[in-house]
Amino acid sequence: MDHVTKVAQPIAHATAVGLDSSRLPRHVAIIMDGNGRWAKSRTWDRTRGHQQGAEVVRSITTESVKLGIARLTLYAFSSENWSRPPAEIDFLMELLDRFLKNELPTLQENDVRLEAIGSLQRLPLNVRKTLDRIINTTAQNKSMVLCLALSYGGRDELTDACRAIAREVQAGRIAPEEITPQTIQSHLYAPHAHDVDVVIRTAGEQRMSNFLPWEATYAEFISVAPLWPDFGIAAYHAALQEFQRRERRFGGV
Repeated sequence: MDHVTKVAQPIAHATAVGLDSSRLPRHVAIIMDGNGRWAKSRTWDRTRGHQQGAEVVRSITTESVKLGIARLTLYAFSSENWSRPPAEIDFLMELLDRFLKNELPTLQENDVRLEAIGSLQRLPLNVRKTLDRIINTTAQNKSMVLCLALSYGGRDELTDACRAIAREVQAGRIAPEEITPQTIQSHLYAPHAHDVDVVIRTAGEQRMSNFLPWEATYAEFISVAPLWPDFGIAAYHAALQEFQRRERRFGGV
């Protein structure tokens, strides 16, 4: 497949679903909320909601590739989630390990590179090994980056960046007055990532919940009603249409 054809396909797909391909976000971030409530409303165990939520990750990732989104960051497990009941945490880690293994063919088929951000050292050893293997296997894929925020906290990320910069100052490699926003950016978990253009949060919630405070400084925030397990392609398109109706000012007039 030649480059022109690969570029034309997302344009055609975006047009077909009612989106302006020239105004699509480069970096979409999603706070996937409502798995537990979805299961509870059906009198099921919370784990059923997490299982269904994993299925939605596949469909939204695949659709993002079709649209030509460059980067999709999903808030999969926050640093605060470690306070959940141990049985639920164990299930989530098992689900994550299984998801990563099962999704490798889909990632390869769609030319998606996997990345992860967060305090990854807190993940169980088997999950870290699986994560490292999938990241290495997909490292040369170029169509889109799927970034999983795992054991992630925005304040933790900025604290870690400050500590790293402080060590460089202490070592004499940089003077305090030489620290710039670019210096901080270069010490984030994903220093190469473009700023987030839009944050989508499901389940009607309006909070950022410690998610990408630096990267999403100028992002548009869109809250949608469906719980994450009910967040289908049509709802995703509607959120992106809402993004395209916004006038982004970046502090200007």
